[in-house]
Amino acid sequence: MSAIPRTVQPSATPAHAQGLGESDSVWFALIPLLKDPGNPMQMLLRMCQKYGGIIPIRLKDRRIIFMSEVDHFKHVLVTRADDYVKYFDGLRPVFGNSMITIDGALWQRIRRPQQAAFHPAKFEEYLPYLLKALRGKADRWQQLADSGETVEMVEETWTLAADMVCQALFDREMPFNPHFVFGCVKTYTDVQNHKAIRLQRVNGELIEVSEANAAKAMKTWGAMPDQVLGAPIIDNRQSTLLNMILEAEADPDFPDFDHQQVVDEMKQYLWAGTETTALTLAWCLYLLSQHPEVAEKIRDEARRVCGDGEPNWEQAQSLVYTRRVIQETMRIYPPIWSFIREAAVDDEIDGQKIYKGDTVVLCSYAVHHSPKYWSEPEKFNPDRFAPDRMKARAKYSYLPFAAGKRSCIGGALSQLENGLALAMLLRRFEPEFMGEVPALIGPTVTLTPKGGLPFRIRALD
Repeated sequence: MSAIPRTVQPSATPAHAQGLGESDSVWFALIPLLKDPGNPMQMLLRMCQKYGGIIPIRLKDRRIIFMSEVDHFKHVLVTRADDYVKYFDGLRPVFGNSMITIDGALWQRIRRPQQAAFHPAKFEEYLPYLLKALRGKADRWQQLADSGETVEMVEETWTLAADMVCQALFDREMPFNPHFVFGCVKTYTDVQNHKAIRLQRVNGELIEVSEANAAKAMKTWGAMPDQVLGAPIIDNRQSTLLNMILEAEADPDFPDFDHQQVVDEMKQYLWAGTETTALTLAWCLYLLSQHPEVAEKIRDEARRVCGDGEPNWEQAQSLVYTRRVIQETMRIYPPIWSFIREAAVDDEIDGQKIYKGDTVVLCSYAVHHSPKYWSEPEKFNPDRFAPDRMKARAKYSYLPFAAGKRSCIGGALSQLENGLALAMLLRRFEPEFMGEVPALIGPTVTLTPKGGLPFRIRALD
């Protein structure tokens, strides 16, 4: 590895994260370079501190450039964005040719008719449907509180996010069992991330989870968009995201946007749009379980702003402390913890030659946890997102949704969804984490909890 060490002392290992998984992704390729693959996130942070912001690595026929400085993020994602194309390996079987897996002029054409659905001016229209989904989740949590059973929190937050997407963006009730679909999604990602037959305990017996299981799961997944399209319409709203993409399909001057494009775009919202929102909320509830004083501040704000009822649009925007908690969670546990690009041309960054075809890994996790940009970076402190402190923050040191023209289209809506969820659910319930502390991380494409996040739901008096 051609990098020159710097004399920087590594920070103490915090209570976040272990396990790169066993996929043949870029991150799997890094495993031989790590002395302690059981704690990869901290090893990656120490590598950044030891070797500097750019680490070139050659593994067989692959050249990887690992970057972790804000100037590098700006260069790749903003200044020279057209010279660094998205890395699509492994995503097309899930998302087809959606916005996630296309680039260039075609990506711009496909994104254009969808952009209006994510303008903040539209969010007030979504509020009643987001709250309706939350009422359904609160009813389920009351049943869980009564039964005392332990549940997987990522499943709980994923099913909530899926309900929100269907109602707010598609004007449809969920026509599928979200818990069953979550199981299919998890089966597929388990197999794809580990690339081998796995053993899973079901009803006390070990069974094989193989490529065949993944294929069955993907068949179920592939049928979801058409199920949603065929579901009864809730309120016949004209300007929904779904209608926007259906209008693009009907446009004779837009041949790129055929029915398969409609299906693929729906897939990205039903999977990627739910997973990142769900992971943030699940990690947030884990952090709040370790910091009950912060959870109480959220409850106090919800009662002060909303009283005993549901928030109107003005009140929803006034949940400022709750929003800071969401932002701090995404700093500690960024749902997309790295952005991968491929160099389309030769380039040079900070004296490091970048060659056409190089894989460039921009590690947002490293920037989010760097003492160069954050005071006490391993400390959970929502107040670091107070307006006065945000002004002093280095640009591009906080990238939960990437940056530049390829930044996440649904980032602002995701934060609204999670802020409402915290305010409304914590006012009635106290989720109790039942797992070992610290919770482990299994980073693949997203920053997932290794082994899950088991919780019990306790109803508040």
